[in-house]
Amino acid sequence: MSLHPTLDAVTSRIIERSKASRAAYLDLIDREGDKGVHRPNLSCGNLAHGFAASGDDKPAIRSGAAMNIGIVTAYNDMLSAHQPYGRYPEQIKIFAREAGATAQVAGGVPAMCDGVTQGQLGMELSLFSRDNIAMGTAIGLSHGMFEGTLLLGICDKIVPGLLIGALRFGHLPTILVPAGPMPSGLANKEKQRVRQLYAEGKATKDELLEAEAASYHGAGTCTFYGTANSNQMMMEMMGLHVPGAAFVNPGTKLRQELTRAAVHQISAIGKAGNDYRPLGRCIDEKAIVNAAVGLLATGGSTNHLIHLPAIARAAGIIIDWEDFDALSAVVPLVTRIYPNGSADVNHFHAAGGMAFVIRELLDAGLLHRDIMTVAGNDMDAYAKEAVLEGDKPGWSAAPSESRNDEILRPVSDPFSPDGGMRLLTGNLGRAAIKTSAVDPSRLTVEAPVRVFADQNDIKTAFDSGELDRDVIIVVRFQGPRANGMPELHKLTPPMGVLQDRGHEVALLTDGRMSGASGKVPAAIHCWPEAKDGGPLAKLEDGDIVRICAKTGELTALVDEAEWQARPLAETPIESAGTGRELFALMRNLSDNAEAGASAMLNQAGL
Repeated sequence: MSLHPTLDAVTSRIIERSKASRAAYLDLIDREGDKGVHRPNLSCGNLAHGFAASGDDKPAIRSGAAMNIGIVTAYNDMLSAHQPYGRYPEQIKIFAREAGATAQVAGGVPAMCDGVTQGQLGMELSLFSRDNIAMGTAIGLSHGMFEGTLLLGICDKIVPGLLIGALRFGHLPTILVPAGPMPSGLANKEKQRVRQLYAEGKATKDELLEAEAASYHGAGTCTFYGTANSNQMMMEMMGLHVPGAAFVNPGTKLRQELTRAAVHQISAIGKAGNDYRPLGRCIDEKAIVNAAVGLLATGGSTNHLIHLPAIARAAGIIIDWEDFDALSAVVPLVTRIYPNGSADVNHFHAAGGMAFVIRELLDAGLLHRDIMTVAGNDMDAYAKEAVLEGDKPGWSAAPSESRNDEILRPVSDPFSPDGGMRLLTGNLGRAAIKTSAVDPSRLTVEAPVRVFADQNDIKTAFDSGELDRDVIIVVRFQGPRANGMPELHKLTPPMGVLQDRGHEVALLTDGRMSGASGKVPAAIHCWPEAKDGGPLAKLEDGDIVRICAKTGELTALVDEAEWQARPLAETPIESAGTGRELFALMRNLSDNAEAGASAMLNQAGL
């Protein structure tokens, strides 16, 4: 089928908008590929340092006759998603030798978990850990010892950070290597129920901990469809995985064989061969649009309204929320995965998963087929499921019909005709809202506001009954320049309780909500942020605000003369502790949320 006209128009707009910056980027990677730091250009002392501890691989690395693969790993054994990576470098080196190549760990990057830091002060480091990861990736690759790159990372900021860093070495072929989701545990709906009971004082802390431990119970990513699993979806949509790799569980034979396939494939797509596939050419305007379409079609994480623009900027591509809004109007929602439904990613994968979604979108003209991927020159390979054929990986056609139409549906019969992400604008600035998990009757909320500058004060107000009414909860001074833009997912249970009591409830913030944004309407990422004198700083308790996802409205219903004359609220004094003071430079220099909320990219002039 021909490309949908809206998809074509959005892509053309992005290409035109990005013409100068993309040309400058491609010129950079071409120069780096020809004249940059490479093994043949290293001095004898440089090179000797680089292979000194390489054991049996030393002769091959020294000779330069074979590809040397740089591994950048986010391994740690505290986080369930990254714990499986502990043995990967050892395995990758064996797989590389099978393909006549070598591999070294170029460097490690931090991997912090929003699940561990949610509602805690450490969350104020979370978003800017992405810049830290990108810089760590660049440091590892700057040694010039590598002809290809494997990126080992899964969760929220880690995949975007790895990609941003690797894109500055975009002349190198690069494959993302996932580790997969943990097996299904306690149903996410049941976990949500216990959380709300605890918020009301109807469940004990021991009961809550038992529910959480039964949900998050083993190695692998969390099974709900948050930012981590949205990352894996986008890597498939952009053709940066071995096809079908996203949602295969850790510790399985297929998981290991897909990792082996990634190593063999990276060795085949280097510059010295006949099938050169550099990362900077794989990630182009069409690939970025494919990622956005995937986000919308699957009801993915709102965090990617920040991450995808940042990834794009690192490749010289400029996208904004108007692009997402236009695509959302024509891309149907074809999945129901928690928090947009009761299923988890394992159920989604079993129902047909990414192969089914990609096949459906391609057939409907809602995905660019003609992009360079790590597996070929089009997306057709990603419309197939990875399977074991004996002891080797194979790929079979996606099922012709969903194996469970309560989880996964064709484009012709979607759960919703649109992708459920809207741009909101008005006298309160620009914000985003995710509607795919929100009941249609709650897409418009008009209510008095209660204003907070600290999310912890909301629990006090909730417990005292002050919020037991129609209310829009405003949490300001949560933007990147204020306190690093923490997620406010801790607010989900009490707001869910208020909504279940029959009240009109919404959240309005210049912070983030979460990849697990759910049933309560949330106008998030609002900018200009309050710290920069944005209009949220003018709001006062009792003001009536209208949030309408149908019309894209975000308005304070205050007399215009009074609104213009209002003073701005004072910015809370920043506190030290939990390492937050070390990130002051990033906060002070950060760009706005729509541009990707990055200090690093902002100061680099990208």
